[in-house]
Amino acid sequence: MALTTSVAGAKLIASSLYDLGVRVVFGIVGIPVIEVADACIERGIRFISFRNEQSASYAATAYGYLTGRPGVCLVVGGPGVLHAIAGIGNSTHNCFPLLLLGGSSESHQVYKGAFQEIDQVSTLTPFTKFAGRPASISLLPSTIEKAYRLAYYGRPGATYIDLPADYIQGRVDPSETQQLYPASAAPKIAADASRVKKAAQLIRNAELPLVIIGKGAAYGQAEGAIRELIDKSSLPFLPTPMGKGVVPDSSPLNFAAARSAILRTSDVILLLGGRLNWILHYGEPPKFKEGVKIIQVDIASEEIGNNNSGNVEYGLVGDIQLVTQQLSAELQDYRFSSIPSALIETREKNLAASETKANRTAMPLTYQHSYKIIKDAIRATKTKVIYISEGANTMDIARSAFDVEEPRQRLDAGTMATMGVGIGYAIAAAAACPDHLPVCIEGDSAFGFSAMELETATRSNLPMAIFVMNNNGVYHGVEPTAYSATYGNPLPSTALGFETRYDLIAEAVGGKGFVARTATELKMAATDALRNRAVTVVNVIIDPGAKTKLEFGWLASTKKKPPSKL
Repeated sequence: MALTTSVAGAKLIASSLYDLGVRVVFGIVGIPVIEVADACIERGIRFISFRNEQSASYAATAYGYLTGRPGVCLVVGGPGVLHAIAGIGNSTHNCFPLLLLGGSSESHQVYKGAFQEIDQVSTLTPFTKFAGRPASISLLPSTIEKAYRLAYYGRPGATYIDLPADYIQGRVDPSETQQLYPASAAPKIAADASRVKKAAQLIRNAELPLVIIGKGAAYGQAEGAIRELIDKSSLPFLPTPMGKGVVPDSSPLNFAAARSAILRTSDVILLLGGRLNWILHYGEPPKFKEGVKIIQVDIASEEIGNNNSGNVEYGLVGDIQLVTQQLSAELQDYRFSSIPSALIETREKNLAASETKANRTAMPLTYQHSYKIIKDAIRATKTKVIYISEGANTMDIARSAFDVEEPRQRLDAGTMATMGVGIGYAIAAAAACPDHLPVCIEGDSAFGFSAMELETATRSNLPMAIFVMNNNGVYHGVEPTAYSATYGNPLPSTALGFETRYDLIAEAVGGKGFVARTATELKMAATDALRNRAVTVVNVIIDPGAKTKLEFGWLASTKKKPPSKL
């Protein structure tokens, strides 16, 4: 009797991923994808099993951003895929590479109302760069390779592959499949040389040039070229929240502390890997100077001119690293030396004001003073960290409170301002960068979206230090006396539980938990969390801020003032 040489579909999927260089897969198992996950583990791929598909898909997107190769997420069909659409949206809007693999009912049961049946390919096609189902088991490797490659070639984004149960459980002769090779780096293109010369001349003639560094520059690993350009040309720069660290925050050319002032006075802006969306106030007055010339560098030509169409002629399409090198060559004999003294004074004044707030001791604790204590503990313990932050006020204040000296060391709610990404991001960071400790600065509301993933982190032995800024509410909380409200005097919609013991959740799943109400308690808890490298939650009880205005500061600053009455 002849020996069979056929291979199971699940093993074919796992081998395809391994041959592409995939070493970590995030997800949740169930019928029919359990066999795929087990085959991945057998092949040498780490499978990190989550408690919710949203968090798993968020983790995969962050992993893609940190590594430059698609994060892979495996989920069941139907509701599993629907939950993972959250990660698809996060990937698409942030331009993070993601490959989602979704199980589905057997191919012969299509349109019969099979178990968890949804037309997943049609559902995801509008939101992905590619969504497809292999035509046969033998085409699994080539289709997976195509989806993996498309996720990070060109503008990064999300792709999807449908995996019917009969493909997973079926068998095929290996000779009938296409051999795969380790995935190569994405091709890089340089910008039109004539446009580069024009952009360089624009910078030379500027009264106040400014470089804005977006997270695309961090993802593109262009820090070497950008640091060289800024250092040699002495150009002032402004990082976006996730562009921090491409050039060290400690650089004297960093004008983040005078953000508003430099935006409204710069006449020429070099925008590297950022988009003129709400984060950059659409590139419009009054936040930007009237008539500002914006040299927009992006991998996607369709991005050039968005929200500032008058600047289309200055757009440079290409890889950020190569384009920056092109500009450096054109500006090799140029050095800017006319930063207005008023801008420097504004920066120093704002830095001093922030320092005053950070040093102000009060009870209950404030965001600013809490952040100083955490930052001091990081320095004292010499911990290499990746910051993760989410929550409106928590994230907004943390953005300027924590200095970042290296690229890809700060993750936040991003372009979609997605709350609930924090713990998934921390798990991805711990898996992608094991020599760094994820430090999560979490709003209490944002933390609640994914708190159960603490069990995922402890089970997976992925340490992280989580600081929950507990003000008993969304944006702000209410005063303690409000919690004695009787029927007929309900709590506002923004209220959360009074001093909820988030630290006990960590202890319940095998981690460590601390409550910090004083500066001394916070210092001790932070030091322990940083030194002992466990999954630790520090529940920081802060001023509820009940009397503050209910508004997200970043959006408030973009509102146009009504015209003055004559």
